[in-house]
Amino acid sequence: MIYQRLLAIVLLCIPGAAGIYGWTLMKDVIFNALAGEPFAWFPFIGGLILFLGGLSFVAGFLFYRDAKNNYVQPMLLPRRKKKRKNHSGNDIPKP
Repeated sequence: MIYQRLLAIVLLCIPGAAGIYGWTLMKDVIFNALAGEPFAWFPFIGGLILFLGGLSFVAGFLFYRDAKNNYVQPMLLPRRKKKRKNHSGNDIPKP
C-alpha cells in the first residue's frame, strides 16, 4: 500500500515538473522579448505544450480521485443511463 502511494506521487510529480519547466520556458521567452531580443516562437510553443500537458494531467488526476470519493458536484459527473424495466419488474437486457 505504501509503495503504491509512493509510485502515485512519483508519477504525479513527473508531469508537474514538466508543467513547471514549460512555464519557465514561456516566462524566459517573454522576458527576453521585452528586453529587445526577437520573439522565439518554438521554445514558447514547446513550453505552452509542456505547461498545458502537465496541468491537464494533474487536474485530470485530481478530478478522477475526487469523483471517485464523491467530492464533485453532480452536474460535473457523467450521466448514467437508467435501467428500463418491463411490466413484470425484471430488467430488460441492453441490446
